[in-house]
This record gives sequence, C-alpha cells and structure tokens, in this order.
Amino acid sequence: MTENVAQWWARRQWSKGLPVPYAVGTYRTDWQRYPTVVRQFHPELNAGIVLSQIPPAADVYVQWECDAGHRFIATPEEQRSRPGGTRRRSAWCPWCSKEAVPRRVRTPEPDAGLHACGHARDLRRIENDPDDDRCYLCRRLDRAAMSREELIALAAPGSRVALSHENGTATRYSWQCRNGHPSYSATVERILGGRRCPVCRNARRGADRVPVGEAFLSELAPRPASAAEPELKRRLAARLSLDLSLNAVRVARPFYNQLEVWPDIVLPELKVAVEYDTIGRHGLEHVGPREASDRRKDRLLRAAGWEVVRVRCTPLAPLGPYDVTGSGVTDALVDRVLAALGEIRGELFVAAYLR
Repeated sequence: MTENVAQWWARRQWSKGLPVPYAVGTYRTDWQRYPTVVRQFHPELNAGIVLSQIPPAADVYVQWECDAGHRFIATPEEQRSRPGGTRRRSAWCPWCSKEAVPRRVRTPEPDAGLHACGHARDLRRIENDPDDDRCYLCRRLDRAAMSREELIALAAPGSRVALSHENGTATRYSWQCRNGHPSYSATVERILGGRRCPVCRNARRGADRVPVGEAFLSELAPRPASAAEPELKRRLAARLSLDLSLNAVRVARPFYNQLEVWPDIVLPELKVAVEYDTIGRHGLEHVGPREASDRRKDRLLRAAGWEVVRVRCTPLAPLGPYDVTGSGVTDALVDRVLAALGEIRGELFVAAYLR
C-alpha cells in the first residue's frame, strides 16, 4: 500500500532496526539520469529525507516542487515515467505540462461592416437571413431591464464599484451587481447581450429560494468524482437515521460564481458537511491551489453555521480540527467519522440518530 514518505521512513526504521535505514547517497547513481527530477525534490517538503535515500522503485508518496513553484504529489515511479520520451522541461511537472498545451485560437469573423447605430454587423446572422439587417445588440437593448446609460452610471468612477478602463477599442467596466456580488469585467454590449452577473443568474436556479445556511437539492451539483463518496454515503446511511438526499448548502458569499457549495455528503439535521479527499490519479487533487479552494469552502460553510469533517486519504494531512485520515472506505473509517460528529454536536445528540 502506498504511504507518505514519513510513514514509509518510520516503517523502514522499524523493519531494519536502524535510525537511518538508507544512508545519504545510496541511490545517487540511480537518480543522476533524472536531473530535472532531482532539482524538483526538496528535503524540507519530505520530512528531511534526501532523494538519494529513496529507492527509485519505492511505493511511497513524495512531494515535489517544480522551478515555477508548482507543488504536487507523486511516487518516484510516476515522476520518472512522466515525460514519456519528450525533452520538454515542463513535462516533469503536471501543472506546467498542462499549461504548455497550446490553447485553441479563435479566428476572427470576416468584417461585415457596421450598422447605422455603430455596432458591428454579425456576418453569420446575415448569411442565415439576408433580409434581416436589424442590429441584434440594439434589439437586446430594447428588451433589457437596465439601459446602457444606467449600466455606465453603475460602473462610473466614484460609485461603489471599481473603475472603467480601456482595452483596445472597447471600454471594459469592473463593477458589482445590485446585490453586491464581486465585480467582473465586461463591455457594456456583452452585459446587455445577456451576460450579466453570473452569481445572480446561477442563484435563480435554486440558491435564491433558501436562506443562508439551509441545505437543499441543487440541480447544479456535479456527480461524485469517484465510487468512494457514494460508498461512504451508503455506509453512513446504514448507521444514521438521517436524510442524505440533499446535496447543496446555501452560503452568504459567492464560491466560484455560485451562492451554494456542494459537499460530498450533507447532514442537514447535524449541520455537518462530510468531504472525501484524495490526491487523484495524477497527484494534483486537493493540493496546492486546490487545497486553498478547500479551505475557502470550509470557511464559507462555517460562516453559515455548519461544520466540516474531511476524510483525508494518505498522503493528505488534515486541514480542520475534526478531519480524519484514512486510506479507504471501511467500517473503521465510518466509526472515526461518527466519533468526529459526536465531538462536534455532542455524543448524546448524535446517538439519537443512530440506527
């Protein structure tokens, strides 16, 4: 079973009966063929163990940091086989490798001239209906609840929103909607074309119907990322007489353009969210920037009156005071989760829901 480097080192100390089971430099020759990997290894991130003390074939999770500062977790075997025969330095880091893929460049539409109002003509609409030369943006403006002048006044310097700035030939505005959601930048034409506050637009699909801190069934919630979350949910349902059909919690501030968050398991009666975290197939999940996102999600839930129990699988370390560690969904893991629930809400209160 794959384990983190500190656990692996402690087990080797016990099995060999030595304080230093592998001397520094033991595997230096094996790692010399991978200078980029050597540069990405940092002893301070791996319990003070140096790379030449780790066998290249060891089944152990190691934390790496590339030249760009990206941190990720991978076994030595995964890291050595990652380039796949390429010579690009970015291939040794999954973050850099992903960013190195060229993005699709959209070719500009042929210039079809301007309408009398000054807006650009849409060539695709003209091809579909040659007799229709009406300005699409102006028609949307006629139907819009907020006029162009009102939008510009809303985004004017000196108001509660930020400043406007020039971007090429179009003026873009950073602004807040009437509900005070964080600003985003867009031209007035795009806003009037229906691209207004995405937080408000998403909230109308469910979050607006419930107060802050209320659990509900959201149509926007994604499917489980793996089979472990449904299995943990099934085992908890067998132990607790609770309604586990809800999948979202209303929060006060936006979380990625949503006024709702989607925990893996929602316990409405206890106001506790249970999350199941692993590093994923490529060692990128719940580490680095995604760990910061998890912490922000936990803060939003706690601000709404909820508490969070995260099941952190090896080699992830706990984030919160009630997190539990494990390596798979077992009855022992469920017992630890129930113990955390009793610590949060009281053992007698949780016992009232036990089957």
